[in-house]
Amino acid sequence: MFQGASSLSLDAKGRLSVPTRHRDVLAATASGQLTITKHPHGCLMVFPRPEWEKFRERIAQLPMSAQWWKRIFLGNAMDVDMDATGRVLVSPELREAAGISKDTMLLGMGNHFELWDKATYDEQEAKAMQGEMPDVFKDFSF
Repeated sequence: MFQGASSLSLDAKGRLSVPTRHRDVLAATASGQLTITKHPHGCLMVFPRPEWEKFRERIAQLPMSAQWWKRIFLGNAMDVDMDATGRVLVSPELREAAGISKDTMLLGMGNHFELWDKATYDEQEAKAMQGEMPDVFKDFSF
């Protein structure tokens, strides 16, 4: 299970350095193989390959009414491999789709990561914190 936030910068070639705390797990569970695709909230999802394969199967089984969402998730998916120093290349197309130029936030979301443009994430988080909590949290104890 991946959790936690990391503020990271892409290098000039668009490579992301995976935080050290996640590298060993990704090497052991996915042989350093990842898949990156679009997320409907404007960020990117980064999956270890075995988790991507499960997600891909679920998406592929959706009915024709969800065809555009299949295109968004599956049609934009890019398979990448961590290099020897733990970096992965984020394609120009996916960087553009998420508005990512250099500064990012990588969030552990359980079985995958979200990769956000840092300014966009900060803005969205501040907006969420100013709003009402969803009903599902009404009986939740902190």
